[in-house]
Amino acid sequence: MLKQKVLFAWSGGKDSSMALYKLLKNRKYMVSSLLTTVTEDYDRISMHGVRRTLLEQQASSLGLPLEKVYISKVSSNEEYEANMAKTLKKYKKLSVSTVAFGDIFLEDLRKYREDKLSEVGMKVIFPVWKINTAKLARDFINLGFKAVITCVDKTKLSRKFVGRQFDRKFLSDLPSGVDPCGENGEFHSFVYDGPIFKDIIAYKKGKIVLRNKRFYYCDLIPL
Repeated sequence: MLKQKVLFAWSGGKDSSMALYKLLKNRKYMVSSLLTTVTEDYDRISMHGVRRTLLEQQASSLGLPLEKVYISKVSSNEEYEANMAKTLKKYKKLSVSTVAFGDIFLEDLRKYREDKLSEVGMKVIFPVWKINTAKLARDFINLGFKAVITCVDKTKLSRKFVGRQFDRKFLSDLPSGVDPCGENGEFHSFVYDGPIFKDIIAYKKGKIVLRNKRFYYCDLIPL
């Protein structure tokens, strides 16, 4: 059977890892490359705040090529969409017809992705779509994945959660109303070990900083 080539939208976090885990087990698909948006001014994964060097170590440990789409720190939707469209068209010429995302339940975000991909003639798949987020979080931990919280939105979650391990204690400590996977933007993570990785990505925790008077970031320093 000829496998369908897929470009995987990789954030470096836990939802991406679970979606990639499921995709790699599906014999219908072949992951051609990871696709990650990097904020050029900071040289970090957009929103997650993780250094590009750690992202590259993830890709190396996963054994997959990495395509970085660079945007500015004041990027508009137009800039992001133009840069992304240029990259997607390049992959379409290489017979990659599908892009996969780790979104779980945000209907408006799914529609946005489907609309934008249809503009360049590509399809979209969502390997973890509509899986209960409490179950998904537990499965992530039970499968042996390891992640650290790199960013929290202080309007939704306390500063004390940034820099913590994503484990059962973390889940039990979350206030009611906060999604176990942070699907509403409450927090973001960096996965450094798990069943899809060949090697552990070693790091140490650096400073915690507040950006835009809203987001706490814990710097992860490569070792």
